[in-house]
Amino acid sequence: MNDDSPFEFSTDPTRIDGARVHELIAHTYWAKDRPRGVMDAAIAGSRPYGVYRRDTGEQVAFARVVTDGVTFAWLADVVVDPGLRGQGVGKLLIAGVVADIEPLGLRRTLLATADAHGLYEQFGWVPVTERYKWMERPGRGASTPVGAPASAPGGAT
Repeated sequence: MNDDSPFEFSTDPTRIDGARVHELIAHTYWAKDRPRGVMDAAIAGSRPYGVYRRDTGEQVAFARVVTDGVTFAWLADVVVDPGLRGQGVGKLLIAGVVADIEPLGLRRTLLATADAHGLYEQFGWVPVTERYKWMERPGRGASTPVGAPASAPGGAT
């Protein structure tokens, strides 16, 4: 978007509005039950990004990147205010994220999406090829508040 746009992208972590991000994330399919404390911890452990209204400063979009800063990154929690979708806010957000991490020279940046493949393809993402066989180790989940004890097998803590 140009300078005449009503929106602006920022890499400044001090501009992130934790309450607003939690409000936006609460309406997603992947993090609707994520507690605020978990979201705040995730933001603190990531490179957070935002898009804001130029006139009011209200945050209207959010994304974060988890990275070692050298070889690998994971783009996560990309969310745009539902009332502003289709107005280029998502493109502004992803263009800004890509511009910020491109100088790192990362070998790979991954993401997961159920419904925004077309957006990410515009910025160079492609489906993971078959030669990679991904595995996961499920954990206790982000629904457990930070600092709460995890249940041991059999329900013991």
